[in-house]
Amino acid sequence: MRLKLLNIEGNKSESIDISDKLINLKVNHKLIKDVIDWQLNHFKPRKAKTKQRNEIKGSTKKIIPQKGTGGARHASRKAPLFVGGGIAHGPKGNVYKVKKINKKVRKLALAQTISKKNTDKRLYILADIKKEIKKTKIFNKFLLDNKISNVLIISDNDTIKNINKSARNIKDVKIIKDNGTNVYDLIKFNNVIFTSTSIKNLENRILNEKN
Repeated sequence: MRLKLLNIEGNKSESIDISDKLINLKVNHKLIKDVIDWQLNHFKPRKAKTKQRNEIKGSTKKIIPQKGTGGARHASRKAPLFVGGGIAHGPKGNVYKVKKINKKVRKLALAQTISKKNTDKRLYILADIKKEIKKTKIFNKFLLDNKISNVLIISDNDTIKNINKSARNIKDVKIIKDNGTNVYDLIKFNNVIFTSTSIKNLENRILNEKN
């Protein structure tokens, strides 16, 4: 599929060919949500912690006889049943089991999210920028001329050096490298701009690299 290639100077437009397997897929919204949940699960600091039964200090002596009392059997006061005992199923600090998602599934969700942006007409491709843009107003003018706001810019290593100074202070604009492309950021921002090299790098990563 061919997409229009934007140019920072506003020169004559060109186009770029991108695989349909990256920008023209059927979207599975549940799959995308699962990957976002997985990402957020990694972001959250796990600080809450309660003591488990085996972490309570105290005597392990059997508190009542096993039989003959007419009541329930108890081993020690460390049991969750008693005040001061361990907490059953409480938060465990940093030892939480984090949900795992296969690499293939993460790649598929990433491609489907990009496809959704393309379907919604919110995906843009910017020609690689070879010279440094030092003034914010130049890059801001480019966004205004193309009616792009609240945008995630995914750049290759060379272009990011040339646009970082001019784009980083614009409101609701975030710049990341193509190797950090993720589903959460793609969904968070209304629009997405890939540089021509970054979209090709991502295409190669998703379609050609072995898992």
